[in-house]
Amino acid sequence: MIKSKNLNKIKLGKNIVGENQPIYLVGEIGINHNGDLELAKKLIRIAAECNFNAVKFQKRTPLSCVPINQHNIMRETPWGNMRYIDYKERMEFNKEQFAEIDLLCKQLNLDWFVSCWDTESVDFMEDFSPICYKIASASITDHDLLKKHRETNRTIILSTGMSTMKEIDKAVELIGTENLILLHSTSTYPCPYEEVNLKMISTLKQTFNVPVGYSGHELGTEVSLAAAAFGACMIERHITLDSTMWGSDQKASLEPQSMKELEKGIRIIERSLGDGIKKVYDAELEARKRLRKTA
Repeated sequence: MIKSKNLNKIKLGKNIVGENQPIYLVGEIGINHNGDLELAKKLIRIAAECNFNAVKFQKRTPLSCVPINQHNIMRETPWGNMRYIDYKERMEFNKEQFAEIDLLCKQLNLDWFVSCWDTESVDFMEDFSPICYKIASASITDHDLLKKHRETNRTIILSTGMSTMKEIDKAVELIGTENLILLHSTSTYPCPYEEVNLKMISTLKQTFNVPVGYSGHELGTEVSLAAAAFGACMIERHITLDSTMWGSDQKASLEPQSMKELEKGIRIIERSLGDGIKKVYDAELEARKRLRKTA
């Protein structure tokens, strides 16, 4: 197993992420924008209003990512039935659209980054000098893509859903532990509570000695709040305007009210964790004096 010498605290945008630092809260817009820039902007503004630290998108080069034998498969989409390759192309934002996203996030003091699903997309995103890259769980065994990300020398957030420990270890070996954040995840949408396995947060910390967060796909906010109490340095959740909208990720996404509840709950948990050192607080002294019997 690859293990770093010290538990890193990593600078991410204007924040420090890691042990004993405020939890970094990411709203995964992903493809929930359904190819609509104005919908994406609405979600960005909501994330900022809910005091999230960042939003995340996905970037693909469809001709590289979609197997040729799937190009002409007809698919139901928000725009009617169309070829799968045409649907995938329509879902992608171009340079000008990402420039608008970049400008809006800067205006709102909100970080943003992407998951790149192919090497061409990494080159595409480099023009925006992202604060980091997220590598999706599906890409953890794409070693060429891992190496391409490492060549950028940017911080990497590696999600570990649908992966064995052997696959995670190989990925970390290729990427290295410097400026690496691991995210525990289970890649089911929505994820049954019995398969969340939050204790993996501690396992990944002990194994690799790097900051570890949680990427959740369960319903509700309770499990994500528990992940915060378990020591996750980062919480990532898919976000949406309405979980009944068209799209495979919508059902496991948080709507605006739940986003507010999650952020509020995380900050309460942070205040409540303490330092693990037993002490008598000033507010206890009067009760101690009044109620205690001394030997």
